[in-house]
Amino acid sequence: MYVSHLSLHDFRSYATADVPLEPGVTAFIGRNGQGKTNLVEAIDYLSRLSSHRVATDAPLVRAGADQAVVRAAVVRDGRTAVLEIELNPGRANRARVNKSPLPRARDLVGLVRTVVFSPEDLTLVKGDPSDRRRFLDDLLVLRTPRLAGVRADYDRVLRQRNSLLKTMGAARRGGRGQQESAMATLAVWDDHLAGTGAELLAERLQLVDDLRPYLGKAYETVARGASRDDAEITYKPSFELPAGAGRAELTEALLAEVERRRNDEIDRGISLVGPHRDELLLTLGHGPGDSTSEGPRLPVKGYASHGESWSFALALRLASYDLLRADGDDPILILDDVFAELDTERRGQLAALVAGAEQVLVTAAVAADVPEVLAGTRYLVGNGEVRRES
Repeated sequence: MYVSHLSLHDFRSYATADVPLEPGVTAFIGRNGQGKTNLVEAIDYLSRLSSHRVATDAPLVRAGADQAVVRAAVVRDGRTAVLEIELNPGRANRARVNKSPLPRARDLVGLVRTVVFSPEDLTLVKGDPSDRRRFLDDLLVLRTPRLAGVRADYDRVLRQRNSLLKTMGAARRGGRGQQESAMATLAVWDDHLAGTGAELLAERLQLVDDLRPYLGKAYETVARGASRDDAEITYKPSFELPAGAGRAELTEALLAEVERRRNDEIDRGISLVGPHRDELLLTLGHGPGDSTSEGPRLPVKGYASHGESWSFALALRLASYDLLRADGDDPILILDDVFAELDTERRGQLAALVAGAEQVLVTAAVAADVPEVLAGTRYLVGNGEVRRES
């Protein structure tokens, strides 16, 4: 899988841009603020319908414009499809494939798959639990696009339920008690939360199991002197799960916990149980053959050095790439200004690992930041222009 052509209209800093692309490595070289990251961000947006840089669509639309359009020709198994997304902040986005409208924009998700390495990856290690939940869910949707609907349904249920809990909490504090109709409505939202939440929870648990061996191998590769037993990920739900639970048992367990926490939720006006409260634990330790250290595994956040944190973040992305690759097509690899953050040894290790991918897109402030093993097509980005280096 690779992108053979990218067209932008009023996306970020570009009024228009047309960039032919090829399999192999393409590097976009330009000083910071010249728009090189905007190009790869557009391709990643087509993959996930979200940006790795901002939380909303509004900043993606060029100042003064009402909408933006990203269009890419994607080649898969020798066949080309033209994917297009029209971004309309404040209104519904619209998607097309080969000029034919899709029923929902989210139906575009998964038709092109990307894995992005960027300086923001440190938030996977040092950021809030929400950053790690987003990492899992983005990967889930790339593997199984239908889960975009499950994810959207859960978010909708959560918003509605939180609104009702907030209203009920205010009524309780005002001495008005709890109306029977409100409790009946809450019971309906409880059922929806448990049903969609259990499906999302089951998929996350399976994903962590699937990702774990790839993470160990990746960390061993990028961390100096590490073994594949050093890096570990563990899914920590918001309440204790029954052992070996399937989806039906998870639904029942969620409902039971919601009922147990009902008074707390009404008092606080927020849902306290469900996948939105879960955490992905990242820990480091020493393999069984390493006698230099004993004791419990330690969380990466707060204990790991800067170098270890970077290695873990890189390993998470490499593991994602390997897992997606094992599922089928090679994802498009995007290395967004990441080499400037790495020492010479890690630059070389990462470059060697990704050089064989079907398509690698690199951004860098200066050409010298791009390792020689990633020599390929180069574009110079500056003054609003994207010009192929002769």
